[in-house]
Amino acid sequence: MNRVLHGISASPGIVFGPVRLLRWDVPEVPHRVIADEQVDEEIARFRDAVARATTRLLQVRDRAEQHAGPEEAAIFEVQIGMLADAALLAEVESYIRQNLDADKAFDVVMLEWRQKFARSAAPMLRERVGDLTDVHIRVLTMLMDLPDHDPVDVPKGTNAILVTDDLTPSITVQLDREAIAGIATDSGTRTSHVAILARSLGIPAVVGLRDATSRLKGGESAVLDASSGLLVIEPSPNELEAFRSRADAQARNDAELARFTDVEAITTDHVRLTLRANVDLPEEAEAAARSGADGVGLMRTEFLVVGRATMPDEEEQYRAYRRVVEAFAGHPVIVRTFDIGGDKLPVGGYPSEPNPFLGWRAIRMCLDSPDLFKVQLRALLRAALHGDVRIMLPLIVSVAEVRAARALLDEAAAELTAAGVPFRRQVPLGVMMETPGAAVAADTFAGEVAFFSIGTNDLVQYTLAVDRGNVNLASRFTALHPAVLRLIRRIVDVADAQGIDVAVCGEMASQPLMAFALIGLGVRELSVNPRAVAATKFLVRGISTALAAEAATAAANARTAIDAERELRFRLVAALGDGPLPGEGA
Repeated sequence: MNRVLHGISASPGIVFGPVRLLRWDVPEVPHRVIADEQVDEEIARFRDAVARATTRLLQVRDRAEQHAGPEEAAIFEVQIGMLADAALLAEVESYIRQNLDADKAFDVVMLEWRQKFARSAAPMLRERVGDLTDVHIRVLTMLMDLPDHDPVDVPKGTNAILVTDDLTPSITVQLDREAIAGIATDSGTRTSHVAILARSLGIPAVVGLRDATSRLKGGESAVLDASSGLLVIEPSPNELEAFRSRADAQARNDAELARFTDVEAITTDHVRLTLRANVDLPEEAEAAARSGADGVGLMRTEFLVVGRATMPDEEEQYRAYRRVVEAFAGHPVIVRTFDIGGDKLPVGGYPSEPNPFLGWRAIRMCLDSPDLFKVQLRALLRAALHGDVRIMLPLIVSVAEVRAARALLDEAAAELTAAGVPFRRQVPLGVMMETPGAAVAADTFAGEVAFFSIGTNDLVQYTLAVDRGNVNLASRFTALHPAVLRLIRRIVDVADAQGIDVAVCGEMASQPLMAFALIGLGVRELSVNPRAVAATKFLVRGISTALAAEAATAAANARTAIDAERELRFRLVAALGDGPLPGEGA
């Protein structure tokens, strides 16, 4: 076996520990016919497996509640209920009485139920597909005597490197950061859900390894060099020494950059930039506030939903938003409404569509589900009493969508007024600019919105027709493609002409070379991962806007993304000096 597995750096850092292998997929079940006299024995074996799976789920639920909280752990209540469903159990036993062994009988019924739920017109049933899959895996694990790999069992202090195909909601809510030191996945890209979540949690992660789960057995000693996208198995003493030396150097570099936390982001030609932080989880707000950011440029709210059995109610959302607003007292907090869909899915892969990135997601889902959307809007209006809250709508392509959202915001305000609940009505409303259509028609939003925020993750995806979550296309997902740079310039030019504030909040802003390009394109507000704030300030204070503009013009006029990168890199290195760029790979 090749000891060095290559993937994509998703969240930087170098960690050392044993491999914790998690294979969470439905196993192949052979077809086996049983004799009449074996039927009762097989039914008993099936009932025993269900009982053991239920006991296991109760344990997982309790431990997940300790790590993630009762709301998130409720996902397992749904699965426990499925194992008690009389109709499901009766169907399995019916197949067994037709001389099919328990393993295959359960497998057949679960496949039928998953297909039926996935094709249902009822969203609530489609939401349950992921739960059915988890139950399918768990009971077959019991029936077939397969290893149980739940990550919740990793003891604290193990510093394990979790190797899995992907982070599903049911796995994510079990993660204990005191036990898991790093994450390595077969699937995913730098802008996929697992990568964003790992960066938010500060867990080093490598994604896109393709076949690590099939190569490894579990228990191997390993080094996860998440800054370079490597997973090294059974490293030699010399390799360990080299990695420890690199880890020490990174720690020294981080300490050096930390000096820039509390300084202003001012260029050498005296232009002040606004640097805000992206916040994914409310519990990360206090740490993000200490990063030196001037508020929150993007609070992702779908992480309140991912891994949940039910949508959070108004009170829970209000508390979450208020926590972030109060952590950044006096600074703006821009909250994006639910961007559910694509690779950020609630339990069950909702919505169930063949092409979810082009489907019923984000603002489309919210406008079509006004009762769900107004719960969020009421919570945001209430949270606005505690600070400078601004609401941002994702995946907007038409002014009609903005007007429809504003009408629902008015209804939410009227409902709070009728209920006598205090709130602040004057909340700025802005939009995510993340499609070529929105960029080209940016001028049509004048007079309708208070600000633009360019979401580069999706803008790159839709401009280049490259699925941001497809590991096979990762090398083609490049934000420095001239088409992307020209669309960003178009948005900035329109915003400047119309007096609309414009920022960039996608992952592009956290990369030094790309931040340099954005500044050159005229962007003066960046929202970055909290761990990239200090490095971005260092970069800003070492360049002039004139140099950045020259570099960005050359990049936008380049023929390829490689040429664009070359134009940017040699100018930035000339300004900052040789060596790795600050925070590159962060």
